[in-house]
Amino acid sequence: MNESRYEPIIGLEIHAELMTDAKMFCGCRVVDSVTAPPNSAVCPVCLGMPGMLPVINKRAVAFALRVALALNCTINQDNVFARKNYFYPDLPKSYQISQYELPLGINGWLDVTLENGATKRIGIRRVHLEEDTGKLTHLEGGGSLVDFNRSGVPLLEIVSEPVIHSGEEARAYGMKIRQILRYLGVNSGDMEKGVFRVEPNISLRPRGTTPFGKRTELKNLNSFRTLAEGTAYEIERQQKVLDAGKEVVQETRGWHEGRRETFSQRRKEEAEDYRYFPEPDLPPLHITEPLIQAAQAALPELPDARIGRYQAVGLSAYEARVIAEDKEVADWFDAAAALYPAPKTIANWLINELFRLLNEHKLSITQQKATPAMLVELLGLVERQTINNNSAKEVLGEMVVTGKAAAAIVAARGLAQISDEGHIRRVVEQVLADNADQVAAYHNGKVQLRGWFVGQIMRQLKGQGNPALVNQLLDEYL
Repeated sequence: MNESRYEPIIGLEIHAELMTDAKMFCGCRVVDSVTAPPNSAVCPVCLGMPGMLPVINKRAVAFALRVALALNCTINQDNVFARKNYFYPDLPKSYQISQYELPLGINGWLDVTLENGATKRIGIRRVHLEEDTGKLTHLEGGGSLVDFNRSGVPLLEIVSEPVIHSGEEARAYGMKIRQILRYLGVNSGDMEKGVFRVEPNISLRPRGTTPFGKRTELKNLNSFRTLAEGTAYEIERQQKVLDAGKEVVQETRGWHEGRRETFSQRRKEEAEDYRYFPEPDLPPLHITEPLIQAAQAALPELPDARIGRYQAVGLSAYEARVIAEDKEVADWFDAAAALYPAPKTIANWLINELFRLLNEHKLSITQQKATPAMLVELLGLVERQTINNNSAKEVLGEMVVTGKAAAAIVAARGLAQISDEGHIRRVVEQVLADNADQVAAYHNGKVQLRGWFVGQIMRQLKGQGNPALVNQLLDEYL
């Protein structure tokens, strides 16, 4: 792509299903739309039957308020729900209850870290509540099936300002929003199940000009990788259209995972095409100042604040970001660090050893059985030289799976560190005597053999030798 000729202009619409027990405007339970039997969690309200009256879900409003505050939005104390009119088979009422002129939150912002380490502030135009649609399944032989289990599920829409200029920026912003929603406990962030959906609106304009070009909206992007790839593809496709002297069609396009390309789905409407008007069956929603203040005070420590705190106690920027990425991991780290006065050591064991074991066993931090207190007990055994680091790694591997205490595992498996100087001295003498040629080579300048000697000695000691004592006695003999 000729980067100097066109400037990509991208705004992101993020739709996140809120983790409430009931739907947005009725009492139907929220179910997993992937595993629940089709149309098993529906009622006359979410099926759009005539005469059925909606009622606002108070918990969904509280969740949305939490998100708007975390994204630095100004809260509109007077909210109005509106009817967004359009016809599509997954929309049972032929309109969607949403917010338009008076959304919950406006004029927010979010700082994201890009791949080159730079920080970019992305404006957030609005955060508003609406109801989700049903789910269509298109059949290969023609025709479609519709499941209304998802219809009416509380949906939060987060709309960025059009200040994003690449697929990588879009990816960084989407990932940061997802991380915050998970920290707030309002959304699982599962893109494959469609509970967190990111839809970029993409246009190009000649560099140095201000009017926006015709835009396309990308849908069915089920990962952040496809968000970046799909956006980059669409930027390149639009440039080819413009270079050919043609006009970009304003439309909704899908992403084809197999062909790694976008395809046309339908023409895209303008806002006026939806004929918004206030929802006559719902009263205006008033958010009081005390409610806003209480929600602000109840916000958890967010990722950026946590990263700053971790760096302040000695963790590297990388360590801080990795640990703060997932709230459950960060909570686990905090619990361990509260019991052990060396956060750097905790971070090292968490990132290098525990993460490796979690990946090996395909477990999350909450599914594995080693508690923060158990790791601290293990580190205490290392510190007191009861076991060495290698044995400690072996013990941690069993703790993760069984939940047994470190001391019990050490005793049962005979892993206590050997610190008997006489015993280690005899092993060192024997290894050197058995490898006289290597000793001679070492004295003739092949000093890298020293590490080989350490390995041979530790092998004889079954990995349980005191490393400091082994190295001390080896140096003495060499």
